[in-house]
Amino acid sequence: MKRSAHAVSLTTGMLTTRARILPSFLIVGAQRCGTTSLYRALSRHPLIVKPVLRKGVHYFDVSYDHDMSWYQAHFPLKATAQRLQRRYGQRTQAFESSPYYLFHPLAAARIAWNLPGVKLIALVRDPVERAASAHAHELARGFETEPSFERALDMESARLAGEAERLRESPHYLSHAHRHHAYVARGRYAEQLNRMELLVGRDRILVLDSGSFFREPDPVYDRVLEFLGLPRMGDPVFEVHNAQPRTSEMPLSVRQRLGAHFAPWDALLQQWLGTEPSWRR
Repeated sequence: MKRSAHAVSLTTGMLTTRARILPSFLIVGAQRCGTTSLYRALSRHPLIVKPVLRKGVHYFDVSYDHDMSWYQAHFPLKATAQRLQRRYGQRTQAFESSPYYLFHPLAAARIAWNLPGVKLIALVRDPVERAASAHAHELARGFETEPSFERALDMESARLAGEAERLRESPHYLSHAHRHHAYVARGRYAEQLNRMELLVGRDRILVLDSGSFFREPDPVYDRVLEFLGLPRMGDPVFEVHNAQPRTSEMPLSVRQRLGAHFAPWDALLQQWLGTEPSWRR
């Protein structure tokens, strides 16, 4: 029934593509860093409209074989946005949240080409904790078959070997390993942000520390609204979504090994955050 409803909604959207709004900002990742929680908080703002079907359209990573009309079909009607704009006297903004955009090697170029002027929001968290959370998440969803986090880390290099190159060479290639088994690689945030900066521009990218967001959400939320040029309207509700319980405690040796690996990458984040990452203080 859910698939049928999705198909009907998408068909309707395709028939009315030109009457639909395109997003003015995207939450691009990182995976397991609080993107759903921020998405839910922002979607309650009166001047922000979310996708019609689901939070993440995943057009610029795994669905780029479709054209832009397919993408636009996922968003609300312009008439809806105009009605809100008349009510509140300010431009309505649409958005979506697809956490694979930050990591996919072609997503930034595609976004820059198809959505010139769009703003991007990225959330980052302790990459050691992110890696463990991602493993538990992929295991629970059935995309990971190795129950040992330590063993999955040891397997990552072999699993990902050549996958980014294949994605670049074949635009419609889909890599299960690159999307679901990059526990360490996805935590090198600065590497991914620097790639986006070259294509989109630093002034259109906002990077948030998830630790700060979950501890004190209000000032972080206000920073997002300032970045988007929107007023604060009402009191948002901040909730934790998609928290994934650990299957086992991480061995100290693994934590130390990962901490050492990420140290130089975390240091590069300071120029994006304007301060030392919360997990390094």
